[in-house]
Amino acid sequence: MAENKLNGVRVAILVSNCFEQSELTEPRKALEEAGATTHIVSVQSGAIRGMKNDEKADTFKVDFTLDQVTPDEFDAVLLPGGVFNSDFLRVDERAQEFVRAIDNVGKPIAVICHAPWMLISAGLVEGRTLTSYYTIEDDVRNAGGHWVDQEAVRDDNWVSSREPADLPAFNREMIIMFDELKGPREQPRAA
Repeated sequence: MAENKLNGVRVAILVSNCFEQSELTEPRKALEEAGATTHIVSVQSGAIRGMKNDEKADTFKVDFTLDQVTPDEFDAVLLPGGVFNSDFLRVDERAQEFVRAIDNVGKPIAVICHAPWMLISAGLVEGRTLTSYYTIEDDVRNAGGHWVDQEAVRDDNWVSSREPADLPAFNREMIIMFDELKGPREQPRAA
């Protein structure tokens, strides 16, 4: 039985259609085994569909739309990847504002694969160190970030990973970070 390090921690899994399914299911399982409560938050109500590489996979019930919740209701955000999911979500102003509000007060953000696109579009990457799927390395660098090729990278309240093969390291580092940063933080992150 996993230690309940994250009891009381509420995690928003911000996602849309065509996300990489393992990048939602495996971190969600790790978080829940550690005691966290997870909620799928999306731009649309109903259900969203995962992908296994380029094949359609399972559907998942959306718990809340972005219009039904505020960042204050959550202690952390998980952003699964997948090209279509990440590309669609990154241009939604509500999603950008949600992530900016979480980051502004130093709450943890975990991103994998193409999900750093959201951090780029939200204007948060400048001066930060992270990793991603290799095809968006230039995007990270062009946004002023420092891109590194490692299975898991921690930068203050962010943890990032490259791809599904990195999920064991990503999950481990995410749980450690969420545990360290749980609860209210005294000061907003410096701009």
